[in-house]
Amino acid sequence: MSGGIDSTITALMLHDEGYEVVGITMKTWDYATSGGGKKETGCCNIDSFNDARMAAVQHGFPHFILDIREEFEDFVIENFVDEYIAGRTPNPCVLCNTHIKWRALLKRADALGCDHIATGHYAKVYQHDNGRFVISRALDETKDQSYALWGLQQDLLRRTMLPLGPYRKTDIRRMAIDYGYPELAKKSESYEICFVPDNDYRGFLKRRVEGLEEKVMGGYFVDKEGKILGQHKGYPFYTIGQRKGLDITFGKPVYVTKIIPETNTVVLGEENDLEQNEMFVAGINLVKYDSITPGMEAITKIRYKDPGNLSNIYPENDGIRVRFYESAKGIAPGQSAVFYDGDDLIGGGIIQKGQMH
Repeated sequence: MSGGIDSTITALMLHDEGYEVVGITMKTWDYATSGGGKKETGCCNIDSFNDARMAAVQHGFPHFILDIREEFEDFVIENFVDEYIAGRTPNPCVLCNTHIKWRALLKRADALGCDHIATGHYAKVYQHDNGRFVISRALDETKDQSYALWGLQQDLLRRTMLPLGPYRKTDIRRMAIDYGYPELAKKSESYEICFVPDNDYRGFLKRRVEGLEEKVMGGYFVDKEGKILGQHKGYPFYTIGQRKGLDITFGKPVYVTKIIPETNTVVLGEENDLEQNEMFVAGINLVKYDSITPGMEAITKIRYKDPGNLSNIYPENDGIRVRFYESAKGIAPGQSAVFYDGDDLIGGGIIQKGQMH
């Protein structure tokens, strides 16, 4: 229970259905130590803890705060910094869901003798005829979070309940009012990375890595032929597809098309230079099937808001090679690629590289 509307309504729905509910709020991060200029937002501030506890107390079920700051720091934050330093663009929410939140929650569920864990994510989970537990898209396409859950393994999914999957966000807001929480229905949602409250990941990296700016300053922007176009502020401060904030003008839009950390080089090009029709994905977790047949058709999403592209997927060297029917734009190493069979998740992994084939 983060203290937000979705997890609160999830807990109250299950409570009403007769489940013996235990509320858990996770403390993942201290904003006070992050050096961000903005006050705490999102799911990790004291007001949110109090909101979660209040809902539990009012409905007569226990509530605990689980301190997972150490695991979060060791795994999510370090990975975040390492990926940018490697010239990639990480997706910390996926890592946090998979390796931290679900695992920590399951450990606590076992200690408390609980059968299931439930969250306020917009997605569905069901058992397939083949015996495997499958995540599928939520009814509300605008809120669907299945993309961020591709890393959940079978032992976690077997015990996961996602009650909000069949509802629209408007239904949940109405329920909050019906339950007597009109303020919750109006609470704004945070789309920021929880440990970068001011949304300034560059500032976060500078605070985390001593002397980073000095080390990476003075690299060059080049075009695809390698011609020098000007100086940049350091390769970790750019992402594939970036157009704004380049501080360089050509009288036409230019985009970051490639990042080469070894030489501190950032390649710029036009929009069509972002198009690629093949990519390699590693760190695979399969959800719907225990293996994939070479050439299986899938809708592949390369970012959260991506509608997805029709593709064929092939197992290759502990990873998956993806061939798109039509080229995809802005394939960014470090981001998640997620494969769908209709609404069901085939699985996902971390993008290693894209290319034009």
